[in-house]
Amino acid sequence: MIVVKKINGQEIVVNCELIETIEFTPHALLSLTTGEKLIVDETRDELLKKIIDYKRTIHQRPETVVWT
Repeated sequence: MIVVKKINGQEIVVNCELIETIEFTPHALLSLTTGEKLIVDETRDELLKKIIDYKRTIHQRPETVVWT
């Protein structure tokens, strides 16, 4: 799960396992496997960093997990 900010400023938590595609026009449009679409205010680099950090955390061995 990652925290993202909608363009109205509201923070929401998204299950990044459900993200199917991301389009940048200039905001990020997340298309989820559920059919839902979300427009968020993160840049490409910010969004990809959040997703990569999340994936790294969940794929670490349990004794090495450090939550930030």
